[in-house]
Order: sequence, then C-alpha cells, then structure tokens
Amino acid sequence: MKIERVEVFGVAVPLIGEYKNAYLSKTVQKSAIVRITAGGGVSGLGNIDPTPGYSKEQTPEHLEVLRGKLAPLLIGMDATNVHAVLAKIEPAVKGFLDSKAAIEMACVDLAARIAGMPVHAYLGGAVKEQLLFNAWIGILPPDEAAKETLAWKNKGFRSAKIKVGGNIEADRDRVKAVREAVGPDFQLRIDANAGYDADTSIQLAKRVAPFKLQLFEQPVPDHDIAGMARVRREANAVGLPIMADESVLDHASLIRIIKADAADLVKVKVMKQGGFLNTRRMIATAEAAGIRCVVGHGFGLGVNTMAEIMLAATSSNVIDGLECVGPLKTADDIVTRRLDLSGGSLPLPSGPGLGVTLDEAKIAKYRLDLKAAA
Repeated sequence: MKIERVEVFGVAVPLIGEYKNAYLSKTVQKSAIVRITAGGGVSGLGNIDPTPGYSKEQTPEHLEVLRGKLAPLLIGMDATNVHAVLAKIEPAVKGFLDSKAAIEMACVDLAARIAGMPVHAYLGGAVKEQLLFNAWIGILPPDEAAKETLAWKNKGFRSAKIKVGGNIEADRDRVKAVREAVGPDFQLRIDANAGYDADTSIQLAKRVAPFKLQLFEQPVPDHDIAGMARVRREANAVGLPIMADESVLDHASLIRIIKADAADLVKVKVMKQGGFLNTRRMIATAEAAGIRCVVGHGFGLGVNTMAEIMLAATSSNVIDGLECVGPLKTADDIVTRRLDLSGGSLPLPSGPGLGVTLDEAKIAKYRLDLKAAA
C-alpha cells in the first residue's frame, strides 16, 4: 500500500471556558492533523495537540516540520510497514516526537483499516471492555473546586485530578475541600506540572497526605530526577505515590527514572512518546520495573483521544482513570462524531482503524495557517 498523498492541516478549536495550570491559561487548542492516503484511496489519520509550556515544540513548528521535512519523505513508501516509516522519519529531524507520532498514528490507522480491524486489535488485542476516565479540576478557589468535582462524581466519574501550583497552603485548602465534598471512596490525584522544587513538594506532600490521594504528579522540574526521587521517598513515607510526566519523554528518560527509583507511576501519551509502538514499548518497560502507567493528554482532539483510548485498552498495566479527556474541554471537534465522555466511561470502541472520520467543514472552519499560528 504505497503512500500517494500526505495532507497536513492546522486547526484552532475553542475550549469550553479558560483552563489554567502551573504554566499558562488558554482558551483555544491549536493542533495539527495528518491524513495519509495510499493506493486505492484508503486513508489514515494522525492528530497531535501540543500545549504551550508543556510540549517541547508548538503547533506552528510542527506544521512546518510536517509539511516541509517529513511529509515529502513518505511518498512511495509502504504505509503498512510502520517500522520502515519510523526508520525513515526518525533521523530526518532532531526531536519533534509529536510530529513523528502524527505520521505513525496515521500509518497505524491506515494499516488497521486495511486489515478491517480496530487499532486495539491491530496492536495485539484489548484487555479491557470498558474504559474509565479521570475528571480534571483547575487551580480554583476551594469551594469552586469542591463543587466542580462533586458535579463530575454525580455524572459517574470515579476519579479526578486537581491542579496545584503557586501556593502550597492554597493547594492544601483546595484538596481538603474537594475530599470533604466527594467522600473517601472517590480517587483524587494532584498535579503540580513541574511547578515546585523538591523541598516545597515534600512540604505539600505532607500537608495533603491526610486526604488519601491516589498520586502526586510531576512535583518537580522535568530535569530534576534526583529531586523527584527524594520527593518520592518522603511522600511514600506518608502514603503518597509519585508519578512522573514531564520527565518522561523517550525510552532513555524512562530508564533514568527507573534507575533513580524516582517514580511509582509514569504517564505516557501517544503523541509525546512518538507513536503507538514507542509508547507500547515504554509501557512494557515500566511494567517490567513494577511501575504502573497512566495514559492520556488532557487537550486531545477526537483523533488523538481515540488513539490513546485504543492504546490504553491493550495493557493491564494502565490504571483506570484515563486522562485523554480533551472532548470534555473542547467546544467542538474536527471529527464527524464527537466522543461522549460525559459519564466518565466508554465501551471499548470498535473501529475500523481509529473509528473516526474527519469533518471537512470543521477543518475549514477552524483552519489555522502558519502566520496565524505564530
């Protein structure tokens, strides 16, 4: 199945309200979409959704690299030979794992469509028939955070992540209010988005320990593996597991975390790790080291979200409470049928491929050119 055409689209999709974390506030998600078409007219889709302050490169850069450097390399290649495609694009440009993931995602989607099966079957088969999702609470006053979390619980969610940052006393008050609102059986996570140093993170861990949290995500800057290991020792002593997120990029970074005993869990994303195959290998490595995984990028559009759902379904090492909840935050999408995650769960999707179709009208409506994206 030789690749005949590679199309790259930039879009800016509005969010429902304003979202804040330790890095930024934003009201729109700027994303890149790749559509690869092979002989016979079969197409596959890839989608990446970088976030300023978090992603290594941003959407305008990805659009330039995808269009100018990577797409031309694919013409004439066998779209179903994903290993050969990766071997071609990985050395072509340094970094840009998201761009490479968009291409690999599209090739896997295309290959699974040709095979007449969903991506999770193409990847070896699903081990979960029902996927559970994790709600997301921004840096809000305690009463607002408590009210919002309780609303998610009442809709059917069983877990939520609370953003922290800026002031550990305010963080503690927010977590306390949420715990009191939702009761003891609802799972709570906190995420500092690398916003604190090790000493401050340790203080925060001790302050929130009474509220029985499921995990504390990325307490320290991504490069401070030794600091995260120190936070882990102190946090574990009060019953709080530590999860690495921004510190996890490629396989080598995962190995560094494992060797340093720096995390109890790691978070992976199909786009950040460079595609399905790289992410699956990293999940397997983490599992061999006794480390559980969380999957999900919180601002993904429909294609990327479905990719992470299907990947997560293939591993029992991925814990419940997926964080690929972009459809809950976006006011619209670029696929013809939006995912409904409003009840906190979803039956295993059936495909074929990723089981989604681009909405051409929405691509045109939200189109983002390079000048506007800069």
